[in-house]
Amino acid sequence: MAENPTPSVAVIIAAYNAEKTIARAVVSALAQADVAEVWVVDDASRDATVAVAQAADDGSGRLRVVKQSVNGGPSVARNRAIAESKAPWLTVLDADDFFIEGRIAGLLSYAENADLIADDMCQVPQEAIDGPRRTLLDASISLPRTLTFQDFVLGNVTRRRSRGELGFIKPLIRRSFLEAHQLQFQPEMRLGEDYELYARALALGARLLLVPAQGYVSVVRPDSLSAVHSEIDLQHLRDCDASITTIPNLSMADKAALRQHYESVNSRLQWRLLINAVKARSVTAILSCFGHSPMVSLYLLRQLLGEVPVRLKRKFSAQPKEQAA
Repeated sequence: MAENPTPSVAVIIAAYNAEKTIARAVVSALAQADVAEVWVVDDASRDATVAVAQAADDGSGRLRVVKQSVNGGPSVARNRAIAESKAPWLTVLDADDFFIEGRIAGLLSYAENADLIADDMCQVPQEAIDGPRRTLLDASISLPRTLTFQDFVLGNVTRRRSRGELGFIKPLIRRSFLEAHQLQFQPEMRLGEDYELYARALALGARLLLVPAQGYVSVVRPDSLSAVHSEIDLQHLRDCDASITTIPNLSMADKAALRQHYESVNSRLQWRLLINAVKARSVTAILSCFGHSPMVSLYLLRQLLGEVPVRLKRKFSAQPKEQAA
């Protein structure tokens, strides 16, 4: 295992209207002895995010707080921090999440033969920050393990399961690999930008090591960007797979994995579009949603069948009960 005698990690925090949580995130990042830089990029917030972040400074000279003049989304904010920071390793911390002491040191202990080092995450609901924590990944997954391109892409296919997707991981990333391949977060993406970057890096030969949880705590909120997104967000996430497919030397199995992820995202997109089409009573738009692939059509039919009992229940529960004679 590699030793790290001097601070070597830049922590990047993109923040938007995060005055209630940003101090906790900043303090947890500055508490990591191996962190050389903490960058808070305020994405044109309308609250006191900047002032609260600055007030969380520990006086060590490692905190940088910068403000975007226009809201550009998390990818744009993170790319600015990547461009202006210098540390040989970087990692993302969401503004409402936090680190447990020792997380960065734990990840760096695996750094010798990896370009990305990710740990399983702990998740807590926002109403119970100090309550029980559950891990993101299924306990049956043996760690540490090296993830292949196919492992990662298929690990992001939405299924009916109790554990989360690999796109939520927040790895340490070797800066030299990003620079060698001119990689950054896709500016137009506000959903799945992490997935796109990691998948592209793996397609270009990056080594991704997944290790046991070292202390990233993800605070689950019902109104987070990953839970609330638009049709255009889903479209960008879907279409990034087509772009990654053009990278040379991908195998047929790699491309098949990308196709499966594409179909999974497109199913969710077409369901949203189908709802809009039904509301607009547009037969043409409804038929268009079913014209993509058998997988999408089957998904839509299952969703529609699932809606029937829900709507029947609402209908009958809304009817007034007969008054007794």
